[in-house]
Amino acid sequence: MAKGKNASGTHHVVPNPDGGWDICRGGGSRSSGHFDNKQDAVDRGRQISRNADTELKIHNRDGRIGQSDSHGNDPRNIKG
Repeated sequence: MAKGKNASGTHHVVPNPDGGWDICRGGGSRSSGHFDNKQDAVDRGRQISRNADTELKIHNRDGRIGQSDSHGNDPRNIKG
């Protein structure tokens, strides 16, 4: 994997086992933020993801990815 500004390339909004929601960098062990409700975590996650030009993966309560947003790291080249 190429090293650089976007080495991990993703941020995740994930449920915290103790309650609430966390924002984590892909491959990281620390949380970038903890929120009591999912919408606040998603809003802040989008800000962080835009600033870092990463993908944002929004997980459901069961841990599965429910939604994905691209913020400057979209590898597709679609004309239109």
